[in-house]
Amino acid sequence: MAVHVYIAKRYPDFADRDVCRLFHVVSRGKIMLRAVVRAFGDPRQVIGLEETERGTPGSGEVEIRIRRAAVNPSDLIPVTGAYRSRTALPFVPGFEGVGEIVRLGAGVSGLAIGQRVLPIGASGLWQGHLIRPAEWCFAVPDDLADDQAAMAYVNPLTAFRLVDAVSTHFRGTTGRRIGVTAAASAIGKMLLVLLAEAGFQPVALVRSAATATRLAESFSGEIVTASTPALDAVLDAVGGEAGNALFRNIRPGGAFIQYGALSGAQLDPALVTARREEVAFSFLWLRNWVHSAPRATIAAEFDRSFTGIRAGYLASAIDTVFALSELPAALARQDDPSRTGKLLIAP
Repeated sequence: MAVHVYIAKRYPDFADRDVCRLFHVVSRGKIMLRAVVRAFGDPRQVIGLEETERGTPGSGEVEIRIRRAAVNPSDLIPVTGAYRSRTALPFVPGFEGVGEIVRLGAGVSGLAIGQRVLPIGASGLWQGHLIRPAEWCFAVPDDLADDQAAMAYVNPLTAFRLVDAVSTHFRGTTGRRIGVTAAASAIGKMLLVLLAEAGFQPVALVRSAATATRLAESFSGEIVTASTPALDAVLDAVGGEAGNALFRNIRPGGAFIQYGALSGAQLDPALVTARREEVAFSFLWLRNWVHSAPRATIAAEFDRSFTGIRAGYLASAIDTVFALSELPAALARQDDPSRTGKLLIAP
């Protein structure tokens, strides 16, 4: 029904019978709806919706009907042009989601029509159907619902990499105080659990008393509001001036690992250079790890993710599931401070 409404709005001059005819064509699978970025800018202004014909999987490829796709900051930041040197236009956003294989290309083995998979390795999930190399598709367990399976990739695997990086830096020693910025976010909560399991002392860094109160319902450790405590390391998703202040206060021999820039700004390069011998700075890109790790290693990390989702500590709260035709409303909700969880798109 969402597609029928979209067509009626998209073509207001169509008679009802014409809308029904086009809806019939779409529903039979000849045409699909997709989100497309043709110019960099504000995501709410430059991400458009288009109808397009479905592709045909080639040798070694599969066609996937997307069942759920997540909305993450990592999907929207490239739209702004922040990474334009390695982002080619036009492109379909969406790095994370779950889908069902509907067609197999020649030579594909180990996958079957009807099987649910996580297609990774590139963006493109904000559309009805996706062509992806079979080697970049990972099977989803039957007991995992679509909503949680759609969020089993970006946050959990990033959290694993961050905790591994801290453990490597401190050469296996534990008890260090590790700050986590944006600690009330989905990935922030995951990091608090995983750091404690690894023997560290996680310190939740949040911006307001209200956020601290909400976080205290699920986290019994130290929560710091709008200050810069002495820390051995920081896992930072914010950057900017708040990141600069934390960087200045890290103890010698510590580490600052940045994996996002929600503030829209990076750290002060002069500050990083001045303290380089005292504090190790690095930026973690999940994409770099994914494109260099063996497939078996990635599959093992997905198994860890699925286990954590089942146990609850890697599951993410869901605010709303939007139809793809409702993408403008989804993007508006993403910026709403009253949002209570992740947003999903159901193409």
